[in-house]
Amino acid sequence: MFAAGQKDMQQMDQYTINRIGLPGVVLMENAGVKVVQEIISHLPPENPKIVVVAGSGNNGGDGFVIARRLYDEGYDCLLCLASHPKRIKGDAKIHFDVYLNRGLPIQYIHQNPKKTLPAILERADIIVDAILGTGVSGAVRQPYDEIILMINTLAQEKMIVSVDVPSGLNSDSGKAEGPAIKADQTITFVYPKKGFFLQDGPIHVGSWKTVDISVPPSCAKDIDLTMPVVITEALVKALVPKRPIEGHKGTFGHVLVLGGSRQYVGAPLFTAKSALLSGAGLVTLAIPENIYPMAAVQVPVALFSPLSETDGHFSDRSIHEITSRTQEFDVIAVGPGMSRFPEGEKWMETLFQSATGQTIVIDADALYLSRNHLQLLKNYKGDIIFTPHPGEMAGLLNMPVMEVEEERIEHAKRFAQKYGIHLLLKGHRSIIASPQGEIFINPVGHDALGKGGSGDVLTGLIASFIAQGAQPLDAMIAASYLHAKAGEEKAKEYSHYGVTAPDLIEGVREILNRLVCY
Repeated sequence: MFAAGQKDMQQMDQYTINRIGLPGVVLMENAGVKVVQEIISHLPPENPKIVVVAGSGNNGGDGFVIARRLYDEGYDCLLCLASHPKRIKGDAKIHFDVYLNRGLPIQYIHQNPKKTLPAILERADIIVDAILGTGVSGAVRQPYDEIILMINTLAQEKMIVSVDVPSGLNSDSGKAEGPAIKADQTITFVYPKKGFFLQDGPIHVGSWKTVDISVPPSCAKDIDLTMPVVITEALVKALVPKRPIEGHKGTFGHVLVLGGSRQYVGAPLFTAKSALLSGAGLVTLAIPENIYPMAAVQVPVALFSPLSETDGHFSDRSIHEITSRTQEFDVIAVGPGMSRFPEGEKWMETLFQSATGQTIVIDADALYLSRNHLQLLKNYKGDIIFTPHPGEMAGLLNMPVMEVEEERIEHAKRFAQKYGIHLLLKGHRSIIASPQGEIFINPVGHDALGKGGSGDVLTGLIASFIAQGAQPLDAMIAASYLHAKAGEEKAKEYSHYGVTAPDLIEGVREILNRLVCY
């Protein structure tokens, strides 16, 4: 499944109309029918009152079909027109005329919505938003802004369904520059839109579902469109490394975790536990010797390599104590709990120069300590994975966090291509970018992940899957999804407030068991 931009959808629509020969008016009818089917499938047993608020464009045209079809299904449905009828053109005009010719119920609200609309909305059980759709750029104008605000005031009381895209939301950037509908559900056509996963998008779309309107998804390939991939459970199931029944600990790889400090004892332990409990054959924890006694009793199934320390963190010479052994490991995860120390940049440089081509997963303060070695990474003979949160990404790019968040996909893609690395930009809907410019979007996860230690668990998952034979990109896709999904599922058990890093590790174990990936 792809995430489409506005221009992508326009090209697919035109291909369907001009090359395949399916008229736009038919696509509009199909769209309305599919939305009605989805609405009916979720209706309560009693006969609800439904209000369809429609604009003058193609999104409004979908609304005209929806109102007519709901009426024909026997529902109490009223169409509210938010635009002057003379502004309705093209395919939408055809469906508007059909609605009028049928003599179906309509209320014109464009002249004074504050006077006419509140009472109508109050009587409704379901409000269908077919006002603006994908064409929004910038803040919405009157009367649409007033109408959107009125609908949103009832968000806690009514079921709000948006057609294709919540009105007021930019379908490319996910930015709501002014009022935007906060939908309970968005029923979208062909593919989800990029804006569903960016900036304000996730809080406006609610749950979303794609429906088929006879625009063939295969036409994206026919017209050579390049779009981000939305990660699905089916994709993850295919990418998680399979376990041969005759396998042994050597089969499933050896992970080296470099991290920890006096202040952050738990972080490398979460990474090690996560790797072990997601299938890695062996995990060696290389940690400052002062925290070794505490760590050893917490993860007795791990191997340990205590390294010299200074003031609670790795000493300058500690990296030389492990570099002679790097060839023993299939993957290196560096950074969890490591903290920043005076010779840290030189320490990281030595690691890059001594590693023997295995994948290196770089997280937390190791990202900060690598920021001046980015050109060095381009020459590394193995794969490099960065896993920054937005603040860390802002540091790598030397720009404010807000600028990173405004163009998450673009910044992730450019950075990965420029330095030849794989990048997982964390956040609410994480972005994964490959050195070749491929983009993947994780559509799951929420605030249950907002605890210290969550990122350390993710680092361990990525390293584990690579140790077991997955390619770096595949490991990142699978780990990101499983990590976020575990947060969602454990939140049902412990609430959004109560999920911790160990819960995520256990949640991933449960999901892997359900997926039967071996």
